Amino acid sequence: MRRGYALLALIMLTACSTKDAPPASPAATAAQGKGDHTLTVTVGDKERTFQLHVPPGYDPARTMPAVVALHHKPGSGATMRELTGFDAKADAEGFLVAYPEGVGGQFNAFGCCGVQDDVGFVKAVAALLVERWHADPGRVFLAGVSNGADLSYRAAVEAPGVFAAIGAVSGGFAGGRTEAADYRPAAPVSVVTLIGAADPQAATFTTGVDTWRQRLGCEAPKETSPAPGVHGTTTRCGDGSDVQAYVIDSGAHAWFGATVGELKAPGQIGATDTLWRFFVAHPRR
Repeated sequence: MRRGYALLALIMLTACSTKDAPPASPAATAAQGKGDHTLTVTVGDKERTFQLHVPPGYDPARTMPAVVALHHKPGSGATMRELTGFDAKADAEGFLVAYPEGVGGQFNAFGCCGVQDDVGFVKAVAALLVERWHADPGRVFLAGVSNGADLSYRAAVEAPGVFAAIGAVSGGFAGGRTEAADYRPAAPVSVVTLIGAADPQAATFTTGVDTWRQRLGCEAPKETSPAPGVHGTTTRCGDGSDVQAYVIDSGAHAWFGATVGELKAPGQIGATDTLWRFFVAHPRR
């Protein structure tokens, strides 16, 4: 009986922490199954939770891309998955998608919100996806909206080499630590961002894009028009990364194209499709 308790304790410890845990075998990973899962990682001395959606085409013998999607404030993994429709996109295109849960419905980004180690959290989620679920380490991407978009920028700088690209929707590179002139990514990470022209913070977000480009020594932006009412710019930066920014006429603080959720914006350019196209074209260099 005592031996059985010891085995159970070992299994529970392995499930709740990525520290010093070896990668699972393909057979063990397959047993975890396709579909939806609630998983935990340990960050420092804190246990953190995230939702994981595994598409029907998942094969543990092959790597696939992964997207880590960060909700707004106040929000949750459930609100992010409903808002973005990333599950359906993952099923159609073949990638893993994870939805981390912020503490008190929020993430610690630039001067907001909380003191928890959310950069460590998204790093731990990415590591678990690579080690246990066979995500391709060169095709792990970070997406976020509002407060989650702010954290995406922070993780791009403070988690070098983890994410190949980030997608920031209605969020930006502004405030707090971004004021330091040397605050920039040490490894190439491409950026795509969508900003609503009617968002009260639109000027802050566009200024943040300009600051990012300046610090990375990017070329002069070239204009693009991906859709009516959408004004885009694209540029190549000194480290080989790309930055694409889209400003949506009359766009509010939203996840553009969403038909449900607090930040819905139906009838406009689809943020989910736009981010995924950019991610596909920007594996780690």
